[in-house]
Amino acid sequence: MRLLNVGFGNMVSAGRLVSIVSPDSAPIRRLVQDARDTGKVIDATCGRKTRAVILMDSGHVALSALQPETLASRLDGRARPQDGDEPDD
Repeated sequence: MRLLNVGFGNMVSAGRLVSIVSPDSAPIRRLVQDARDTGKVIDATCGRKTRAVILMDSGHVALSALQPETLASRLDGRARPQDGDEPDD
């Protein structure tokens, strides 16, 4: 089982992930609110602003404070270069 780090030491199963989307649109905000009402929200933001919404195949919705692009690169296995490091491309 492969895990995806969604920030602050929180992980979700990469095999159960359906999509990673931005929370800016109204339909996604409604989806998050509906999931919150039914108790299917996993809030992994640690009190910070939600920058990515992760939809799971179980109907759960995970919220992350990381950008969707950052999560996608972690899912692909590409690490972000540290300060002073050159990318491996």
